Amino acid sequence: MAIRNVRIQGDKVLEKKCKEVKEVTPRIRTLIDDMFDTMYEEGGVGLAAPQVGILKRIVVIDTTGEEPHVLINPVIEETSGEQRGYEGCLSLPGKSGIVTRPNYVRVRAFDENMQEYVLEGTELLARAICHECDHLEGIMYTSKVEGKLYDNSEIPEEEEEA
Repeated sequence: MAIRNVRIQGDKVLEKKCKEVKEVTPRIRTLIDDMFDTMYEEGGVGLAAPQVGILKRIVVIDTTGEEPHVLINPVIEETSGEQRGYEGCLSLPGKSGIVTRPNYVRVRAFDENMQEYVLEGTELLARAICHECDHLEGIMYTSKVEGKLYDNSEIPEEEEEA
């Protein structure tokens, strides 16, 4: 396991669409392990492969610290509801902005054994799924920010609950 360098917004790799994973090789398994290590080390709840410079359709998410998810070739099948709140990204450290996302998401993906499964999530998990799947399309959350992008230390108190 290793901590990988997280690419920062402005790096062209974050603007590219990722390629489908055809099989899970030992290198892909190592990448997945490294992505979890990197995400936990950086204090994130999700990480997409392009954020560590790899243009593969792989996402790792753990919003609870107890239930990690690997999503290979994820496809969002259904969304509903709406939530509006502050969102940040490991590829833009120290910044956040208000983004509206679905409050419910159902995604179909493959796990690290290439077994297809469906993951349903609400609230933070739904937000994380959408945010990380956007990375696979070369989309940063900053393109969806409503209003100002804040330094995390500058978020107005009355807006923290948004």
